[in-house]
Amino acid sequence: EHGSGRRTSCTAIPRNWTLDPAGDWHYRWISLMVLPILYNWVVLILRCCFPEVQEAHTGLWQALDGLSDALYLLDIAVHCHTGFLEDGILVRDISRTRRRYLGSWTFPWDVMAVLPTELLCLLPGVPRVPGVPAARANRCLRVPRLFEAFDRCETRTGWPNVFRMAKLMLYLLLGIHWHGCLYFALSAHLGLGVDPWVCPSSARPLRRYLHSFYFSTLVLTTVGDTPTPQREEELLFLTAGFLLAVLGFATITGSISTVIVNLSSASTAFYPDAGPVRRYLRAWGVGGRLAGRVVRWHQHLRAQRKLPAEWEVLQHLPRGLRAEVAASVHLEALRRVGLFRSWEHGVLRQLVLRLRPQVFGPGEFVCRRGDVGREMYFIREGRLAVVAEDGVTQLAVLGEGLYFGEISLINIKGNTAGNRRTANILSIGYSDLFCLGKEDLAEVLAEFPCARAAMEAKGRELLLRMGQLDTGAEAAALAAEAEARRRLQGLEVALEGLQTRAARLLAQLEASALRMALRVQRLEGGHRCGVTPTAAAAAAGRGRGRSRDGDGAGAWRFGAVSSSGPPAPPGRPGAAGGTR
Repeated sequence: EHGSGRRTSCTAIPRNWTLDPAGDWHYRWISLMVLPILYNWVVLILRCCFPEVQEAHTGLWQALDGLSDALYLLDIAVHCHTGFLEDGILVRDISRTRRRYLGSWTFPWDVMAVLPTELLCLLPGVPRVPGVPAARANRCLRVPRLFEAFDRCETRTGWPNVFRMAKLMLYLLLGIHWHGCLYFALSAHLGLGVDPWVCPSSARPLRRYLHSFYFSTLVLTTVGDTPTPQREEELLFLTAGFLLAVLGFATITGSISTVIVNLSSASTAFYPDAGPVRRYLRAWGVGGRLAGRVVRWHQHLRAQRKLPAEWEVLQHLPRGLRAEVAASVHLEALRRVGLFRSWEHGVLRQLVLRLRPQVFGPGEFVCRRGDVGREMYFIREGRLAVVAEDGVTQLAVLGEGLYFGEISLINIKGNTAGNRRTANILSIGYSDLFCLGKEDLAEVLAEFPCARAAMEAKGRELLLRMGQLDTGAEAAALAAEAEARRRLQGLEVALEGLQTRAARLLAQLEASALRMALRVQRLEGGHRCGVTPTAAAAAAGRGRGRSRDGDGAGAWRFGAVSSSGPPAPPGRPGAAGGTR
């Protein structure tokens, strides 16, 4: 049995493998495919326009070309084994993924990019050394895969704006590289050093390439500090370069400026800007001390990476995913609060969506005694002091994991303060707190009575210590609550009795209705058989007489006969009416 079980488990393993297009392995593969694509885009034009580079490293180029072609072929196989989404479900069927890839426009494009077109150089009359890289120009057709890899990397990286700038710089350098190589090819065709515009003659290929790159940089960045062209070819090439710079590189430069603007807007989304507040204070002529506190508060947020506006950033996510993100960030800090240590993970995930982070600066009052309480606070980080009325004397110090402000939100019997704050809470340094509103707290305590009991016990102890708990009123409230509970139980018992009587009356009514329906049914049946209502009544009486006397004589005693029975004796009253 064990052996057969092992054979079954072995056959259950699928032989074919598929890649999730949103998975890590697919991301790693397309990131690897960036290398051969960039190799062909950078090196092929260099080898075509600088023949000495091709001749000096022929073996190296052949090895790199073979490796590039092998990766292209492997990428086609990976395409055949890459799943796709259908109705939101990942399809892993190899035959369907292969059929879908072969029927798309991507497959012929990929095949054209890997065709061995360099074999054309074997034809007679074709120059071999400079012709080989030019014949491999079809390898540049795989650029859509490069764009796909860049888009995927932009969504997965933690620095998307930096990646966008690096990508735009790569496009810019690649354009300058191609333009410089074409400039050197034109200079070699016209003659190196024949006039000031063309590339000067030099024995070093690196010197020639750097001059060409510098010239293309001047042209494509529209600097314009270039020698005056002397020939028609030079004029046309320079004009085409300026047009390319205006159309293409102006777009790239504009995209770079957009990325820089996005960097500042992204920072503003996470951290509030201190400028509007400072301008507001300056417009109303408020002193610089308060403005300095505002500036220091903003600087603390950026230096410590505290995000008070994080819910605005997460608001577009669905609720479940938003709970996962918030829990991964704040769950450990929430577990350090003594009230939540025994709560389940799922409960804390829902609770964390109700909490709002707030940061208080040194010397700032979180709440004052006598204020109306609208929220309670959980200390995530920092130190807070319970101070006396003078605002200086510290009565107690609250630290990480503690909470306060719940007394004015929950209904503690005998609390003479009502919904007013009972203490002054002052932030000693920078304090990072979680804020929970009154409505959210009521929902949480309604779901978890044990948390309500713990809060009420702690609040009662604090009120007793501060002398703000009226024990007489508490006892009266408890007695009134017990009396109300007793009356409620009596009303429930009376209600159950009324419900029972109503059910009995309803059953009796249904039984009477059923009997009435049966009698009506019998009368209708007798009428259809040709019996008059009088005869039907007589027959009913005859039936009752039989039930009393036990024989058939009772029917004649009541004087009711049917139309087929014997005639009535003459002279008996009602005989004429008894027959038809």
